[in-house]
Amino acid sequence: MEEQILIIDDDKKLNSLLTDYLAQFKYSVRSVTSPGEGLQLLERSMPDLIVLDIMLPQMNGFEVCKKIRERWEVPIIMLTARGEVSDRIVGLELGADDYLPKPFEPRELAARIQSILRRTQKRASRENQIFGDLRVDTQSRAVYLNNTEVNVTTMEFDALALLASDPGRVFTREQLQEKLKGYDWDAYDRSIDVLISRLRQKLSDDPKNPQYIKTVWGSGYSFIGRRENQ
Repeated sequence: MEEQILIIDDDKKLNSLLTDYLAQFKYSVRSVTSPGEGLQLLERSMPDLIVLDIMLPQMNGFEVCKKIRERWEVPIIMLTARGEVSDRIVGLELGADDYLPKPFEPRELAARIQSILRRTQKRASRENQIFGDLRVDTQSRAVYLNNTEVNVTTMEFDALALLASDPGRVFTREQLQEKLKGYDWDAYDRSIDVLISRLRQKLSDDPKNPQYIKTVWGSGYSFIGRRENQ
């Protein structure tokens, strides 16, 4: 799937040049000349990255960046004809991911876009652990099975996220209790077993023929799901 780039800049000639140039890198580019139109587009469709000019009519790029950051985490590269360090600092403080003073070589912008998207994709990969029909989203702390959210407790989520963070590793009951600090474990030494049992039921994971959590007799538990987004 082509990655989507949105350019918000009142320079129509530059927009046209960048649209054609970035197409060479298999990006799908949309450009608008007013901040209002750009914000309306974000309501309907979220791009993978925004190229945002500071010098805009009606509302400057700093204000637009602030409005975007109030609602969305999409990466932003800010452009400006002014090269003052103070502008760069303000932009970064407002949540911009990078800053490029005009004039610039289109190839440099493309390189910065590629760099930011690589970092974003790696972060998304870490946040979304996918194992077949099971998805563990560590950012929103949610679990999905066959695209349906599974109602897990905080403790159950933490246990699953811990096991899934290192597939194949055997965690002893003592290690799980140690790693899951903050919970009031009682003297009942089978409490971890009860936790895993509840988790398995919610994941429809048969302990005799497990897809996700395997019991390693005499040791503890191991996550055996096959990761798809390595």
